[in-house]
Amino acid sequence: LNDQLAITEHDVVYTSRGQIDIAEFEVTKAQILKISPDIIINATAYTAVDKAEEERQAADRINHLAVANISNICNQLDCWLIHVSTDYVFDGNGTKPYLPSDTTDPINYYGASKAEGEKLAITNNPDSIIIRTSWVYSRFGNNFVKTMIRLMGERPSLNVVGDQIGAPTYAADLAAVIMHMVAQKVAGNTHSGIYHYSNSGAISWYDFAIEIQRQIGTDCAIVAIPTTAYPTPAVRPAYSVLNKKKI
Repeated sequence: LNDQLAITEHDVVYTSRGQIDIAEFEVTKAQILKISPDIIINATAYTAVDKAEEERQAADRINHLAVANISNICNQLDCWLIHVSTDYVFDGNGTKPYLPSDTTDPINYYGASKAEGEKLAITNNPDSIIIRTSWVYSRFGNNFVKTMIRLMGERPSLNVVGDQIGAPTYAADLAAVIMHMVAQKVAGNTHSGIYHYSNSGAISWYDFAIEIQRQIGTDCAIVAIPTTAYPTPAVRPAYSVLNKKKI
């Protein structure tokens, strides 16, 4: 997103956790009021899905209560909020891509905290946009692609879950969509509500790993396993493909 913003004429303020820790509500409010922005893009989240099962208070504070605080501030400033959310707000029992209007029913605490954050963002500031996305990867941070590349270079074989279906999303593509939303707002074409965006298609983590292997060219053996063979503290949705027609 920083790369996308850098080539625009917008006056952009980048805030790391060291500058604005959204878990500190009063500090966040004071800083945002000082900046007095026209648009806030909130891509901050507690994303450690398994750790969230134990660190529920921390996940709730960042994914839910902090979002409520930011949306309240936006309402006070008449500022437009774009908030990034997740496919994990759904239970994964569906068989066709989820619509933005479908009922949320998260099956892990990460998803539950994100769902609560969505609700309050819209309640506190009805002009907000929620953009749900899925399986995000890039060359930055920790993500599936980088983990697979590393492990394929370290191990002769890898077991990868083959019965969870979703849609990988390249972060630069998501950023471009957010910038299109910003451009629409600047042009006076105001939208609000919940939207879905991911890259096209639907694959399993195993399929994803096979494609990563094909592109980097390794001899690592990739074996598809069921979710039951790889238990985790947080339950994952079996199917979380997003319907992108609205966006």
